[in-house]
Amino acid sequence: MTVGSMGVRNVALVGHTGAGKTTLVDRLLAVAGPPERHNGQHGSHTSYLGHADVDHRRAHSDGLTLCSFEHDGCTVNLLDTPGHPDFLGDLRAGLRAADAALFVVSAVDGVDAATSLLWSECAAVGMPRAIALTHLDHGRADLDATIRDCRRVFGPGVLPAMLARRSDEGGMRLTDLLHDRIVEYAPSGERRELSPEPSGDTARAARAALIEAIIAESEDETLLEGYLGGAEPDPELLSADLATAVAQAGFFPVLLSGPLPVPHPPPAAAAGGFGSHELLDLFARCFPAPSTAELAALRRPDGSAHPTLHADDSGPLVAEVIRTTTDPYVGRMSVVRVFSGTLHPDDMVRVSGPGEHAGDERVGALSRPYGPALHSVPYCAAGGICVVTKLATAATGDTLSSPDDPCLLPVWTMPEPQLPLAIRARARSDEDRLSVALTRLCLEDPALRVVQDAQTAQIVLWSMGEAHAEAVLDRLGTRYGAAVESEPPMVALCETLAAPAHGTGRQVKQSGGHGQYAVCEIEVEPLPPGSGFEFVDEIVGGAVPRAFIPSVEKGIRAQMATGVHAGHPLDDLRVRLVDGRAHSVDSSDLAFQLAGGLALRDALRVGGVVVLEPMLTVDVCVPDAFVGAVLGDLCARRGRVTGMEPATPPTLDAARTVVHAEVPEREMSRYVMELRSISHGSGQFHREPHGYEPMPRPVADALTD
Repeated sequence: MTVGSMGVRNVALVGHTGAGKTTLVDRLLAVAGPPERHNGQHGSHTSYLGHADVDHRRAHSDGLTLCSFEHDGCTVNLLDTPGHPDFLGDLRAGLRAADAALFVVSAVDGVDAATSLLWSECAAVGMPRAIALTHLDHGRADLDATIRDCRRVFGPGVLPAMLARRSDEGGMRLTDLLHDRIVEYAPSGERRELSPEPSGDTARAARAALIEAIIAESEDETLLEGYLGGAEPDPELLSADLATAVAQAGFFPVLLSGPLPVPHPPPAAAAGGFGSHELLDLFARCFPAPSTAELAALRRPDGSAHPTLHADDSGPLVAEVIRTTTDPYVGRMSVVRVFSGTLHPDDMVRVSGPGEHAGDERVGALSRPYGPALHSVPYCAAGGICVVTKLATAATGDTLSSPDDPCLLPVWTMPEPQLPLAIRARARSDEDRLSVALTRLCLEDPALRVVQDAQTAQIVLWSMGEAHAEAVLDRLGTRYGAAVESEPPMVALCETLAAPAHGTGRQVKQSGGHGQYAVCEIEVEPLPPGSGFEFVDEIVGGAVPRAFIPSVEKGIRAQMATGVHAGHPLDDLRVRLVDGRAHSVDSSDLAFQLAGGLALRDALRVGGVVVLEPMLTVDVCVPDAFVGAVLGDLCARRGRVTGMEPATPPTLDAARTVVHAEVPEREMSRYVMELRSISHGSGQFHREPHGYEPMPRPVADALTD
């Protein structure tokens, strides 16, 4: 690995599904990587990063993938992030490990709502960004319209750093606006730098706008004075100011990348397409190095503040587990970003995190990945990213530090899983494997949650959406050998009394031998939702012996747990024990338990039963154009809209509104998918429990039909 954080560039590739991120990586690695792999094509099983079987079946990546290579004296760690909204957790992991992002936009599809949300994720963490336009070879590609679209959505800081046109020989000519030169890519893949040709009005205007924006963002007064005086800016100084402007996350240069119209079979040199060299140079010369960052929010395990650290190879060790996976041959593998110090094999580290997994552990072998292959390295210095094998207790998001000076990095926010899916082992032999597999998957993927519902007896898998759930089910079967079946999750309902009532319970069996005799009379009344159960002893004169009064309460509680109408438990009741009778010989604890349950059943028969369903408080955030559709959909789900307000902070592309509502939980099981359909992928929502409310009679009756 390159020694020193100045020689490292950690770059996250961000873009919507289908924008061409993985194909772009293949082109970059065809230029910078080993010569024996130069024909990677996503979907053809020769891609460098999309090498998992599940990726090939879906033609898109469903997890964060890392690939390291060298270019111009720098170690470049490319983190290919999934573009599907179901894998937002992996995107945030990639942004956590990266120091800059290359935002990939298709010149055919332009900027849609999902792309805008991905950009917002980068903006939320202040990530320096550049934009790469792809699919320029497509017949419907529109370069100028896509750049205008980017400026409209992403802001005025978006400016092209190059222009493109076809050459007379059928290749591609790029006008490098920054260096004022022509770069020609021949159909054979040969790349030549040509002398500047007389620029047209479009190129001159684009270059002037680029220079002025760089000077404004970098605040270079010396360069500004020379430029205003008519002097031609020095390309090296301009490149340095470009790096400063990009690092401030307010200026976003646009570069181009695409395939060459080569004959078939294509020559090996053409695999990199056009624009790959320029993107690699951008990584090395304009993206910030890890040494520019500082760790200012460190905490010690006791909660006290830790001194600020920098990316210093000789400093205290501070690293973080960005992603955890399991390989059937290698075992557990952890992708680790080292923020300070140097990590060596066999080092003893303190593992600490927000969960219960904490303690000291010995580090295994260190590797740098290149597609599916791992290449052993002797150490990983500050700013680097490596793969550590056999970290048994460390989970995604945990901090690795020196046992002599332990610390904890700030916890990064993970998205909230919103799609429930109930699963069960297909056979008894799969049950043990399923339990182990779910535990490991939750440690690997913090965006996944598993809940064992005591009332419905279902194992509920909470995921980000259908694609996420499909990926998890695939891993359960292929990686852990646990065959499962899925089913819709059941919503836990409960019952309560409709009106106050009197109930009598008689448990009398006296047909010889030791019998059973217990009679109790109760008054039952409903309580407000959320009040629970209240038992009141109003016995006078010893009608029910004191020793048996707890037995009556026990029997009532047992009956409440099993319910009387449709098997749903009872809640929100006040039961008053007002009278009863006992026998000196035949009365017993069991007899009064049974009598108490019978008395409650009798009271509910008289007073009637109301089915209660859990309610959710739901906050839906959508662009103003979709508010009407969301309101109508919530009403169709028996929801009550309680208010609306403008979203804060406002977004660049469109004003957004937050709709507040109360909706039955059973109407929200697939809402994450349906909201994406209603809002064209631009909607988000949050939900919290809001107690129980009576279910409408027709809906309740339909459950028992």
